[in-house]
Amino acid sequence: MTQSVSFRITRTAEDVAQTINALSQRLVKLEQRLESLELQVQQQRSAEMPAEELARLDDVDRLLMDCQSLLQTSADAEVAPEASGGFGSSADGDPQHQQAA
Repeated sequence: MTQSVSFRITRTAEDVAQTINALSQRLVKLEQRLESLELQVQQQRSAEMPAEELARLDDVDRLLMDCQSLLQTSADAEVAPEASGGFGSSADGDPQHQQAA
């Protein structure tokens, strides 16, 4: 009787070991497949990113050009009154300067 119980335990242990081995192999295959899929997704994203990044950089470039244009317009507007009226005429329009005189 003890031999049959011992045989069953040994047989069950062998079956468990085979099952664990099969599951381990399957897990390794699934991990490899997952890694492959992640690599494919990463490659697809890296191919898409430059287009998105270029669009963002174009937007930034356009904004910088707009800012530069506004600054130039502002600088031109400040130079025009000084050139036409000189320093004295712009000071005459200043209420504080009129009170002091």
